[in-house]
Amino acid sequence: MKNTTTLSFHFGHRPVARSACALALAAASLGFVAPAIAATAFEPTQNVQGTPLVLQGAGTRYRAVFKVYDMALYLPKKVRTADEALAATSGPVRLQFVAQRDIPGTDLGLSFIKGLSANATPDQIRRHTPSSNRLVEVFSGRTKLASGDTFAMEFVPGKGTTFFIQGQPQGAPVGDAEYFGMVLRIWLGASPVDNQLKDALLASGAN
Repeated sequence: MKNTTTLSFHFGHRPVARSACALALAAASLGFVAPAIAATAFEPTQNVQGTPLVLQGAGTRYRAVFKVYDMALYLPKKVRTADEALAATSGPVRLQFVAQRDIPGTDLGLSFIKGLSANATPDQIRRHTPSSNRLVEVFSGRTKLASGDTFAMEFVPGKGTTFFIQGQPQGAPVGDAEYFGMVLRIWLGASPVDNQLKDALLASGAN
């Protein structure tokens, strides 16, 4: 059974919440599609374990009209397609995020698992349950990520995936290349969490 947990947001004043909900409903009825261009000025390069990476693309994750996080994808070289990006796990890969509003930690972790499950086979899910549990634990261990907080996922071949919050590693690496491929498919798979964001992450490689 697929997890149906969704991100929830809490506003300090009820009138604001009602207005925001009304705006979201109106936008949905008009077929509104939010642009995925990230407001965050991500660095053009990163260095992971001595390997230079380039900024493949960046964008914003939206739910309705609400910004959730900005995200950047760093690869050893620029690619043109999602399949090429998924094949890049022969080298280091980094996913960098900046929260754009307060996000409950549990909701964020479970939303990642929902996206992972939508793009993986039941057998893959079973094989990598310990690594997925660790992903949830990392974010559920925090009451929330505040607007402006950073988090990241970094893959190094032969070592696995390390999760970071505010630049600090959250324990030892987990999983293998197959597991990180499952993580990448949250955003680049056949059923991505946000199609506009998927396009934004791949856009620069098409130039």
